[in-house]
Amino acid sequence: MFNIKERAHVLESFVKSEGIAKYAFSVTESEKHELNTEQDRFSLYRTIYDQHVSLTVFIGKRKGSVSGNDMTDDALKELVKNARLNAESAMEDEANELAEYQDASTFQSGPMEPDMPTFYERIVEMMAAINEDFPKILLGQAICSYTHTHCMYYNSHETCFETYDGAYDVSLEFAGHEGDRTTGLCYGGVRMPDLSRPILSYGMLRKLLEDAQNSLQVVKLSDKFEGDIILTPDAAGMFVNMLLDNFVSAPVILEGTSLWKDKMGEKVVSEKITLRLQAEDDRLVTAEHFTDDGYLSENLTVLDHGVLKMFLLNLYASVKTGLPVSKNTGSGFILEAGSEKLHDMIHSVKRGLIVGGFSGGEPGANGEFSGVAKNSFYIENGEIQGACMETMINGNLQDMFRNVCAVSEELISDGTMAFPYLQVSGIVISGNAKC
Repeated sequence: MFNIKERAHVLESFVKSEGIAKYAFSVTESEKHELNTEQDRFSLYRTIYDQHVSLTVFIGKRKGSVSGNDMTDDALKELVKNARLNAESAMEDEANELAEYQDASTFQSGPMEPDMPTFYERIVEMMAAINEDFPKILLGQAICSYTHTHCMYYNSHETCFETYDGAYDVSLEFAGHEGDRTTGLCYGGVRMPDLSRPILSYGMLRKLLEDAQNSLQVVKLSDKFEGDIILTPDAAGMFVNMLLDNFVSAPVILEGTSLWKDKMGEKVVSEKITLRLQAEDDRLVTAEHFTDDGYLSENLTVLDHGVLKMFLLNLYASVKTGLPVSKNTGSGFILEAGSEKLHDMIHSVKRGLIVGGFSGGEPGANGEFSGVAKNSFYIENGEIQGACMETMINGNLQDMFRNVCAVSEELISDGTMAFPYLQVSGIVISGNAKC
């Protein structure tokens, strides 16, 4: 393993020796300790070391980017030459820019060293709890790891960032199983700041296991109707990401296809929706410290009680459109909790579904979507009747978030984002004979 600070200085000297005056690069090293199980047995323990470098250079208004994982002098020299060649062959674009100078900053989050003996004990505890509390769950694989990442960022505006991040991650693969009946494969994951609590107490792991076990009891739903759906925090996150991609992201603003392109400062969704993008928050284990453009990341509000406050634009899109740059391009989204109890939300549904996931194509430019509600449960007259398989849901993203009629007070964080349950009216639900 190379010293990445020393490698960063070497890379910068090679860039300058090529006569390149405008540039940005990051050098990253990581160490991962991975401890996996397969069907209740430990199957793998390994330590993985990785190093990575990304370099962007500017020749006039042309930009070239390259990356690699070889840190030797010869490899870094070749990387610089390739970046120059890429820039020289690129088209000129006035929007190719770097962020202005930012104060030098060092960030640290999470544990800097792994406690593998305690991690092992927590994993054993988790498997025992699954066997005892969820006897109808077949645990396929558990991928458990601690990762420490050290990153250096430099650019020609003399900006320098350094980050140290550590976290524990657990990802489970499981299914409900009883006799000759089995559910489809289910997945759940969490990121943890430490090992002070049992693994199943984080995120939605316990609820996902419970739902998979309950999915063995299937009800038939073969008609088509308009009803309410209650999105679990996982599903809410999926639909929020689709909403942002369709109406707020840089590509749709640049292309002019966003229906919200002229809606800044206007109410575009329900007043129950407040969505934040956090660079730092106690509800998150890790978030973004700086952007690829070289900005220090900030806490941002995208939707405030339904009002559109900003688009998620990188520096290129900002210069192109003349709109403000988003000084956070990470995934640390938090949809603020509401005032309704999940129990009351379920009891208010005359007919509908609890939706745990979604499988479908990309929504159209107008927000129309259609796909299969995964890990879903049928509700009738305020009572959960049982699981329903391969049920279709159809709607429009914009209308969907305008028709949010309740947001739960329960807020669930998996360590990377945090979402409540959302109740939405006016969704077309289509069952079939397989349910």
